[in-house]
Amino acid sequence: MNFLSKKICFLGLAAAMLLSAFSAEAHANIIRRRTVSQADGEQRTYVLPPPQTQGTLSVEAALNNRRSHRNFQNKALSKAQLSQILWSAYGITMPLPQAGLRGGLRTTPSAGASFPLEIYVVIGNVEGVEPGVYRYIPQEHKIVRTLNADVRRELAAASLNQRMVQEAPITVVFTGIIERLTRRYGARSRRYMYMEIGHASQNVYLQAEALGLGTCAIGAFTDARVSAVLALPQEEEPLYLMPVGYIRR
Repeated sequence: MNFLSKKICFLGLAAAMLLSAFSAEAHANIIRRRTVSQADGEQRTYVLPPPQTQGTLSVEAALNNRRSHRNFQNKALSKAQLSQILWSAYGITMPLPQAGLRGGLRTTPSAGASFPLEIYVVIGNVEGVEPGVYRYIPQEHKIVRTLNADVRRELAAASLNQRMVQEAPITVVFTGIIERLTRRYGARSRRYMYMEIGHASQNVYLQAEALGLGTCAIGAFTDARVSAVLALPQEEEPLYLMPVGYIRR
């Protein structure tokens, strides 16, 4: 290896070490912000308005109009709109007491009613809701803040710098816990989880259309960076991001 090759190799290694250190520090800062939030009693909870089951747009019209939209206005969503979007993704439609059903049947079909998905929402601009990262609790139709920070810019960076994630007032984040399926379905579990994310994301598309909003399903992101930005539990893997907002034409 000549001198120039050695120098290039050294610079590449140094850059990789710097990026690793930066990522580790960024992750540490996220965790610190989350810890402070919970220690200070700021783990906000919002009970969402009841979802509406009658709308003005037919299923056929929503299907016909459905498109992916990547440009959003700087305009707040209402709590009612947030409620409807989250309910469409994974809300409970038939409460049932059995412990294994985790609250009851949902808007989304699930293999063996295993419900391996978890839903988060990154909020930047919703009327009456403080910015932050929230976990959706379908059993009580509420959101609980897990991170006291507007992380839309960081999430966009983790999503290969897709600006729609930073511009949209909210981004719905789907994660998966594969262990909920493997106990029963073994090697086919991952297939079933991916099927379920498809069902849930299409629900969000159609609900957004019915509300006069737009969305776009995003699978292009760095898993580890998204997990770090959102401070996800170790057993959860990020699957899909869906920014939602008023469309900028």
